Amino acid sequence: MQLSDAPVRHQPDELLLGFARALRAAGLPVTADRTQTFLRATAAVGMNGRRATYLAGRATLCGSQEDLALYDQVFSAWFLEDAPTTGSRTRPQAPPLQQAPFDADGGEGDEAGESDVLQVAASDAEVLRHRDIATLDAAERARLAALFGGLRPTPPRRVSYRRTPSRRGVVDTHETLRRTLTRMGEPVEIARRHRSTRARRTVLLVDVSGSMSSYADALLRLTHRISSAGATEVFSVGTRVTRLTPAMRLHDTDRALVAAGETVPDWSGGTRLGEGLKFFLDRWGQRGLVRGAVVVVFSDGWERGDARLLGEQMVRLRRLAHRVVWVNPHKGAEGYQPVQLGMAAALPHVDDFVAGHSLAAFEEVLEVIAGA
Repeated sequence: MQLSDAPVRHQPDELLLGFARALRAAGLPVTADRTQTFLRATAAVGMNGRRATYLAGRATLCGSQEDLALYDQVFSAWFLEDAPTTGSRTRPQAPPLQQAPFDADGGEGDEAGESDVLQVAASDAEVLRHRDIATLDAAERARLAALFGGLRPTPPRRVSYRRTPSRRGVVDTHETLRRTLTRMGEPVEIARRHRSTRARRTVLLVDVSGSMSSYADALLRLTHRISSAGATEVFSVGTRVTRLTPAMRLHDTDRALVAAGETVPDWSGGTRLGEGLKFFLDRWGQRGLVRGAVVVVFSDGWERGDARLLGEQMVRLRRLAHRVVWVNPHKGAEGYQPVQLGMAAALPHVDDFVAGHSLAAFEEVLEVIAGA
């Protein structure tokens, strides 16, 4: 890659953090530790030239030779395009699918031409919704991120123990008697009450191990959307268990993802689902967080620890939770069989086993959660 020594513009920290987020969205295992190392490296070499920034990022953010081609692609989209003179960039934008037609006089095309452009864009977005996230390039991931705003999560409901006034329901004896006494014993309309519904708590456990790195950005965006519906707790599970609820409560999605990245110490590490689930249940689950909740596990089921321990903890989880949903990105692949030791141990204790490899699959996940 030929790089000039032109200075890198914009606010340095925002620009570099945005670049790290773009790499993570493209599928590179950019952890919080690597991001901090990248910031220290650029501070050491200075941001007076693009080549210095390029080499600093290549040395700190790439984990293998296979990462270099994707790194070059994202770097070109992020730094080498003409940047605006004010403000900060959030993500590289994909080029338009098709320019709107113009007539010979320089005016806009007819309504039919504009309709064709909209149909092409809508068709492309529909195709992108069904694509496996792991197969998308950097530009497609950026476009897919914009589609997450169209997800409309609905929290599951449960019947409340309290009764509220209603035109239908059981007779409210005390209220009916009170009304009668206020009217000196004259007959009055019978008061009734019924049990209303309230949101049921949803607990999300997100596998952040190396085997899930291709889906990590999309899954965190999904959990952020679910958290926006309220009554949601989010945890990451890898070699450790980390509570991400405060980060997911941030209104801006990108800021929430950055906060989550700075919180999780074991991005793209190993997978010890059994030990992690035991720690989670011991510390949070049996204290009431999981009781009566809908628990959603996002994981491919690869277990480096004891699969029997995972099965034992799934028994505990199923006993405490109202419903257990397991979302596996690989289930959407043709011919997939849950033969992994961890997946085989967990599956008998799961109420719903659904795919989680695409935006369309995420919509199905939201439907399963809403109906739980």
